[in-house]
Amino acid sequence: MSLGLPVTSCSINGAESDDAFKSRIIDAKEELGSRVMILGHHYQRDTIVEHADATGDSFTLSKMAAESTAEHIVFCGVHFMAESADILTNDEQIVSMPTTRAGCSMADMANVVDVEDCWYTLIEELGLQDPKSRPNPDEKASEEDNFLVPVTYMNSSAALKAFVGHHGGIVCTSTNAMGVIQWALDRAGGRGKVLFFPDQHLGRNTAFKMGFNEDEMVVWDPNNHPDIRDLESARFVLWHGYCSVHQRFTVEQIESLREECPGALIVVHPECESKVVAAADADGSTDFIRKYCAEAPSGSVIGVGTEINLVQRLNELYPDKEIHCLDDSICPCSTMYMIHPRFLAEQLESIIQGEDRNIIKIDKSTSDDAILALNRMLEV
Repeated sequence: MSLGLPVTSCSINGAESDDAFKSRIIDAKEELGSRVMILGHHYQRDTIVEHADATGDSFTLSKMAAESTAEHIVFCGVHFMAESADILTNDEQIVSMPTTRAGCSMADMANVVDVEDCWYTLIEELGLQDPKSRPNPDEKASEEDNFLVPVTYMNSSAALKAFVGHHGGIVCTSTNAMGVIQWALDRAGGRGKVLFFPDQHLGRNTAFKMGFNEDEMVVWDPNNHPDIRDLESARFVLWHGYCSVHQRFTVEQIESLREECPGALIVVHPECESKVVAAADADGSTDFIRKYCAEAPSGSVIGVGTEINLVQRLNELYPDKEIHCLDDSICPCSTMYMIHPRFLAEQLESIIQGEDRNIIKIDKSTSDDAILALNRMLEV
């Protein structure tokens, strides 16, 4: 079975080699010293990760940024991650990206205008209440209450995190989604609902683990609203979003690997479709997947359903195991792949030169509301 490794480009426009970019990055880092901290998401290519002062998932890296004393935080990830880092860091720290073109297609599937339309439609047509109307939205509701509690995945814009915070809601990660959704259910009351966005699959998979069934969930598509009767009977309203990478993994891929390698272990990300998660041996966040591979017995064959750069890195890290990407064609996250060594070199050099370049700055009002939602998550 092919490992499906990404093609590594040796240059951009043929102008300069990767070695030259590497040399420029090393020189710039040496000159900047403790003034700069480079954060690299797990899905970044190796030629970026090798320069990172810390690697991890989006929220872990944002917390590291907040704990850092570095003046400049250069986030090698996608846009919403850098926004979260800016929200959590202090006013003196400057967060930037090698390129601001690196977005997230899933995060972009939910915007404030569409979510507000959904929110007020549900409140008006179903007679639900806004948690912000309560004296203390953080208190548990009663069985007779009918609040609509918003939950946003970390993979969302700062504006949506602020919307959630303003309306008594909460943020979740793929690691803590179950605890967060239980928190939301407790605040919704016995007749209330949870609005979960932007990733329908994480919401659905988490609800399944909590014992809910498909009939208690309905998908909200802003271009094709669900039937009012389905909304009335649902406990969860799931946004129609999804991750373009994790959507690629299929049950057929799992069956193919198991047929080729009997006894193979399968671990996938909970952003995969529910039938894929059900067919796997385990599912969890990027950190969970890393630990699963680390703790698997020597000699294991492991099929992994997540982004290829992480899978490749795990295969190299554990040579006593065979770690395969379930999709044997190349499946990098295209937006993560926009972070090229050339752009990192240029960003570091611009900091040395005192230029304001690719800076991510969230206004105070948005930041204050987003922090409410993030702090609720941290208290779960």
